[in-house]
Amino acid sequence: MSKYTVMQKKEEVVRNWYEIDAEGKVLGKLATEIAVRLMGKHKPSYTPHVDGGDFVIVLNADKIAVTGNKLLDKKYYRHSGYPGGLKVRNLEEMLQKQPTEVIRKAVERMLPKNKLGSQMINRLRLFTGTEHTHTAQKPERIEL
Repeated sequence: MSKYTVMQKKEEVVRNWYEIDAEGKVLGKLATEIAVRLMGKHKPSYTPHVDGGDFVIVLNADKIAVTGNKLLDKKYYRHSGYPGGLKVRNLEEMLQKQPTEVIRKAVERMLPKNKLGSQMINRLRLFTGTEHTHTAQKPERIEL
């Protein structure tokens, strides 16, 4: 064992590709695993101030599961900036209109709220079907 703590440098980062099938997976548990992979916390070389995470491909993003009454009770808010411009959608409407945004928002809110978090979320690829455009990267399939 080394006498000193080794801090990873951004030039030393090796990024892998992972593929996750979201069909039937609970939203929160899925988002947690994705966030860990994007941050690189699953690697022994994890360094908080270096973006050492991997790429994550999520398939069947529209077929996630939620527990309890979240389909009707969970709300997504956005505001136009004008008086009376508050728009509210529940989870059921979001899954119908923008199914990939549900997972993106859940993961994004688990990442650091700084420049590193902005870089990490860009490595998340979401697809509603079983096919994706990143077969050339040979992603490793992960079962949760």
